[in-house]
Amino acid sequence: MGFNWWVTTQYEIGGIVAVGSIVFWVLFSITMHELSHGWAAIRQGDDTPIVSGHMTWNPLVHMGTLSLIMFALLGFCWGAMPVNPSRFRSRRGEAIVAASGPAMNLAIAVATCVLLVAWVRLAHGHVAPHVFDNVLEFCSRGIGLNLFLLLFNLIPLPPLDGSRILGDFWPRYWQILSNE
Repeated sequence: MGFNWWVTTQYEIGGIVAVGSIVFWVLFSITMHELSHGWAAIRQGDDTPIVSGHMTWNPLVHMGTLSLIMFALLGFCWGAMPVNPSRFRSRRGEAIVAASGPAMNLAIAVATCVLLVAWVRLAHGHVAPHVFDNVLEFCSRGIGLNLFLLLFNLIPLPPLDGSRILGDFWPRYWQILSNE
């Protein structure tokens, strides 16, 4: 049993549309997830995302070279947005900033679902079947990936967003994690 590259597997399942869809949705969704953390931090009074140059649409800035290499090789990647919680105005600023990422993934999934429903209603029978199916696959992958990112990021384990949300509402959580 040898190593099976994720790109080969996805290509065998769904062709170039599957691979292209995954690449687009991963880069777009992680970039938007991280930008939402930045927008929320700025609204909370922290200019760190601006000063650090992270308020950009460039996925390389959010994901970094190592993450993109891991994505290309293993299909696994991550992103980051630098923030300084000591600058947040609100007592619940850390939870607000942390929750903004998963909220963005939910918004992307819902918006893509609305577009998919509109596509099915308007295009079915009016476009070539392969075009219809490709758009269906593209949107379905976007919905699935963003719902996965939403749920995964809510797991309350560092460095995921769920740990920051839980820790902001229940400070004892951090003591439990550090065995104090």
